[in-house]
Amino acid sequence: MIVHNSFITDSNKESYQKLAALIPAFKERAQEIDEKSSFPFQNIEDLKNVGYTTWSLSEANGGENLSLYDFLLYQELIAQGDSSTALSIGWHMGITMDLRDKQPWKPETLEFLFGKIQKGALVNSAATEPKTGSPTRGGLPETKAERTKDGWVLNGRKTFTTMSPVLDYFLVKAFVPEANQVAQFIIPRDTPGLSIEETWDMIAMRGTGSHDLVLKDVWIPKEYLAEYIGGSKKPGANGWLLHIPACYIGIAIAARDYAVEFAKTYSPNSIEGTISELPNVQMQMGEIELELMKARHFMYSVARKWDEGQKREELAGELAAVKHVVTNSAFQVVDKAMRIVGARSLQRQNPLQRYYRDVRAGLHNPPMDDMTLINLAKQAFK
Repeated sequence: MIVHNSFITDSNKESYQKLAALIPAFKERAQEIDEKSSFPFQNIEDLKNVGYTTWSLSEANGGENLSLYDFLLYQELIAQGDSSTALSIGWHMGITMDLRDKQPWKPETLEFLFGKIQKGALVNSAATEPKTGSPTRGGLPETKAERTKDGWVLNGRKTFTTMSPVLDYFLVKAFVPEANQVAQFIIPRDTPGLSIEETWDMIAMRGTGSHDLVLKDVWIPKEYLAEYIGGSKKPGANGWLLHIPACYIGIAIAARDYAVEFAKTYSPNSIEGTISELPNVQMQMGEIELELMKARHFMYSVARKWDEGQKREELAGELAAVKHVVTNSAFQVVDKAMRIVGARSLQRQNPLQRYYRDVRAGLHNPPMDDMTLINLAKQAFK
């Protein structure tokens, strides 16, 4: 049973229920996906079958013009079933929303990619590299793009390419020496010279398929240069990145629900009734509820401000703060849920140990906590 759904509205109820019907199956598959570090192919296919992967497109392109508020609600729900599935599909959905809203490319380039997505294609960016780390730190990519007579040749390696087993198009950032600029290129999966090296071996988010993308003399036509990045162009606020905290608070909700059911049914012979009646357990559960309330109301209130469209460029600080608050709250919730359940939470077959490992990964998704706090301080001192 899905709980904590007080943020459902009349307008998103039907779509929410479509996704909610998938969650029991996602939960059943989650343990095996984690144990084997396998990719959730069936979960992604199920999301495609209900049309979810196109909802982020505009209505003109066959989508539902998904709002940020609804996007976060759905991502939170998917994460309650399987966190790797949620984080993976969140990148495709968010990038599509961002392209839809900002229209940063030539119209014909956008229409090309949107047309492919409408037909079921999946996309994600490939930006992180072994030596540069997260692109948010400002390092220039070592992947290079060299101009040819009628196109481009790219060489390089990208790490953390989430959802790589099923991506149809990779949005690759590469340095263009002749322009002394970074550019983004669209590379189809079947391009000769493109390969996936299965390097993903983490103890958290084991099912995201975040392997290395290897580009060796990859040639693409000139039309696949999407845009140049940087220069005088200021980076804008990115509301879509809130799919990251939405995923982690979904994990926290799943942990909360497990702890509630456990406490309501566990009755050691040292007490009468169940442990849900014990003051220390009630205190822990009260703290869990408070953390979830604070985090979720903050996240959804900022999402509403974004959807209203007023001064979006001024929301960068609040968006980063949401990620910081929500991911740290999610970690606290899972920890408290494990304290309620006790040592059983560390059993391999217990989902709480998986939630604990997965929710920790949120600390390493952008933006990082230190950058968020420093930028908030700079904003205060202006």
